[in-house]
Amino acid sequence: MAFQILMQLTITGLAWGSVYACIALGFVLIFKATDIFNFAQPEMMMLGAYLAFTLITMLKLPFLVGFALALVLIALIAALLEMMVVRPLVGEPVLSVIMVTLGLANVIRGVTGVIWGYEELQFPSPFPEEPLRIFGVAINQAEIYTIVATGILLLVFLLFFKYSGSGISMRATAEDTRTAFLMGINVKRVFTASWVIAALVATVAGVFLSSFTYLEPKLSFTGLKALPAIILGGLDSIPGAIIGGLIIGIAENLGGFYLADYLGSGINEIIAFVIVLIVMMIRPYGLFGTKEIERV
Repeated sequence: MAFQILMQLTITGLAWGSVYACIALGFVLIFKATDIFNFAQPEMMMLGAYLAFTLITMLKLPFLVGFALALVLIALIAALLEMMVVRPLVGEPVLSVIMVTLGLANVIRGVTGVIWGYEELQFPSPFPEEPLRIFGVAINQAEIYTIVATGILLLVFLLFFKYSGSGISMRATAEDTRTAFLMGINVKRVFTASWVIAALVATVAGVFLSSFTYLEPKLSFTGLKALPAIILGGLDSIPGAIIGGLIIGIAENLGGFYLADYLGSGINEIIAFVIVLIVMMIRPYGLFGTKEIERV
């Protein structure tokens, strides 16, 4: 019985961790390419999920068709936001950029609430409702599909950045923007591509998350759980974002169950931040982040 509970909690934690990893990946992509920390990334996740919901339920499109069109729409929105809102801020003080992305997050959340309302909506999950039994443990199939699909997606992006020309250009721009520009790389296109890819990954996370929870504007607050994952894995590390997300997801579920009787039912809400505090005291640059050495 204890093993079954542990297994169920771990699989659920992996599902949540997969979502965190996708959102964290978007944060890291934009930061590595543009040196901008996009605080509106969770809102892009929420907006993408609402677009998919609208296309599938209101326009009655098949799930895969509606999902694909939602990805196209969110990609266009992300590209426009990068070119019209963020690009003019290149070279401006960091605080100005932070305030703009925070403002953008609030605008997206507010517009979403005005258009779709603030009540919880049941997302049309394409996955069978009957739980899947593994070693006698009833597992929500949406969670299994979330783990598998996000795992494949993250692997595809890792291969993209390592072997494709566009991925190598993005890595080069992240390493040294000025040198990349002098080498003939279209830096502006790389900036836009980073925002588009981050929005696509976030939308995938939002759709899967809504499939085993609910769709509401507060969904973006769930996306903020990716922040501890980024800090844990390392702000400039793509593998770190993935591993950090999985660690946070599993730790939240296990800690929320086993420690609730001793520390209260809300302990799962702070476990991620406790882990980050401990790691920061030992490795301030995260588990896989680049260690910066300043000579004085």
